[in-house]
Amino acid sequence: MMTSFFDQFASPSFLGIPLIAVAIALPWVMFPTPPSRWVNSRLITIQSWFINRFTNQLMMPLNVQGHKWALLLASLMVFLITINMLGLLPYTFTPTTQLSLNMGLAMPLWLATVIIGMRNQPTIALGHLLPEGTPIPLIPVLIVIETISLLIRPLALGVRLTANLTAGHLLIQLIATAVFVLLPMMPTVAILTAAVLFLLTLLEVAVAMIQAYVFVLLLSLYLQENV
Repeated sequence: MMTSFFDQFASPSFLGIPLIAVAIALPWVMFPTPPSRWVNSRLITIQSWFINRFTNQLMMPLNVQGHKWALLLASLMVFLITINMLGLLPYTFTPTTQLSLNMGLAMPLWLATVIIGMRNQPTIALGHLLPEGTPIPLIPVLIVIETISLLIRPLALGVRLTANLTAGHLLIQLIATAVFVLLPMMPTVAILTAAVLFLLTLLEVAVAMIQAYVFVLLLSLYLQENV
């Protein structure tokens, strides 16, 4: 039984070919392309309004140099939200439950923010490793602690996204299994459990969007420290 619960996180394959590439590319196919005419459809209008609001909110604390990342961060946000939401549909696969994919997104982007800081303002970037007014005996210890906290940032980004989505999917499957088991024996309890399952599904929809937003927001905060 426990093995079947975790089978949903295994990468699907067809004729020995992994289908994770299809799952990653599918969100981009679903997005509507803006037409050349002046009057757009409601879907494109809502999509443009959401992206503009999110980009303005994300770029507000950054200076002009950080605004170059607007397209990348907005695209990453839409990509993560779409993948997380599609993963809540039955008989689908969520690529963001794979730590390897999340680390593949977090590591290069975090490293890019660090390299930008070291290239543009090395003194300020290295100054983050030692808080101002630190007593002299604590300087070596704090430098080691701050260096570890800096290096662990991409791991925290990837693990946070993976853990939250994995826990939600497991909880939904456990409660859904309990509903099917209880339905023949205790219908009333099964109905109450199904109501809990519905509320949990709504919560997971919120978690899918919030975790994508948190992932991109933390990247923008790391960028803010280095530009």
